[in-house]
Amino acid sequence: MFENLSSKIEKALHTLRGKGSITDINVAETVKEVRKALLDADVSYPIAKEFTDRVKAEALGRNVITSIEPGQLMVKIVHEELTKLMGSESVDINIKGRPAVVLIAGLQGSGKTTFSAKLANMLKSKRGKSVVLVAGDVYRPAAISQLQTLGQQIGVPVYTEEGNRNPVQIAQNAVSDARQRGADVVIVDTAGRLAVDEQMMDEIAALKRELQPQETLFVVDSMTGQDAVNTAKAFNDRIDFDGVVLTKLDGDTRGGAALTIRYTVQKPIKFVGIGEKMDALDVFHPDRMANRILGMGDVVSLVERAQEQYDEQEARRIQKKLIHDEYNFEDFLSQVAQIKKMGSMKDLIGMIPGMDKLTKNVEISDDAFKPIEAMIGSMTPYERQHPSCLSGSRKQRIAAGSGRSIQELNRFLKQFEDTRKMMKMVSKNGGKMPMRKRR
Repeated sequence: MFENLSSKIEKALHTLRGKGSITDINVAETVKEVRKALLDADVSYPIAKEFTDRVKAEALGRNVITSIEPGQLMVKIVHEELTKLMGSESVDINIKGRPAVVLIAGLQGSGKTTFSAKLANMLKSKRGKSVVLVAGDVYRPAAISQLQTLGQQIGVPVYTEEGNRNPVQIAQNAVSDARQRGADVVIVDTAGRLAVDEQMMDEIAALKRELQPQETLFVVDSMTGQDAVNTAKAFNDRIDFDGVVLTKLDGDTRGGAALTIRYTVQKPIKFVGIGEKMDALDVFHPDRMANRILGMGDVVSLVERAQEQYDEQEARRIQKKLIHDEYNFEDFLSQVAQIKKMGSMKDLIGMIPGMDKLTKNVEISDDAFKPIEAMIGSMTPYERQHPSCLSGSRKQRIAAGSGRSIQELNRFLKQFEDTRKMMKMVSKNGGKMPMRKRR
């Protein structure tokens, strides 16, 4: 995410490192490089120029505190201006009413159907809402079956009307049905086109007029760059939507849409899609995104994801087993499963400050745990519960059954034992690493 933009802005800011003071000359040089980085990220020239002019004015208008170097001050100013550009603070979705109606709009291929299901999953699992999905795309048969499949996957009902080609009527009937069911939220997935056209605009405008939704969200593929911003403006001029959803932000995106769409349409970015899984949806936080663009990571989001997956009862069970030397491979697998639920490994590592640089040219795969899972899966239930029983012959069988070498198995067993010892010490020490005695 934003790897190219991040490295170029960092390089631009590097010119001020080691300087004793901020001057017209070194600031001009820095903002020129920042502007180039933004243009490469598909930010339009007028916005890039206005942004860097503000950065320059701020930099020259501030006195450098003795404890802060010019380079550090410039990073702070760029961070502040990036945050402002993207909206300053997060804005929540409006789901007041019973049921609250959320209308989803956007071009075909932007990810509307997948987002609709992700939003339903988020509202159901994190906010305890009962949700109904509405298949309102009557032109693309695959959209209806896709939404039904996703709805089944997340346990959310999908309202459809076979043979009805009137999306406004379908949506109105769906809202009435949801009201009778006592549902909290109705999410209406709508049809898209390959490009903005009058028929699509008339249809989405009619849906908004008749449904009077509490929330209208425009879904845009962030990989389309500046075109995404232009499309968002066209939709906003017609239906005056409430917020933007950026999908495919985990892909090879240059970031121009994420940076400037808020500035262009004056509507907040509310959610970002960061993967294919149904839980790969995040609330958009401008300050945290600015952190990531400047290579500072996003520890707050990382902690929030960890807390979402944290099971206090399970943690107490694990701690008790560690103290009594009963921690085994099944417990280890349980913890691996919790980590995997937090998201892709590349995304998680990108949230740790500095780690994006260390792993820049390293291929980080979500399959990293598969060899370990295969080795544990080749063990008998008794072996998984009693790690100390693994004799030479047992190891030979496990290695052969998992398709790994005996050396790989031995390496994993040593790592498992070292991890177990360290976790036991931390558990006994009340969650703190024991201090080493000085010699």
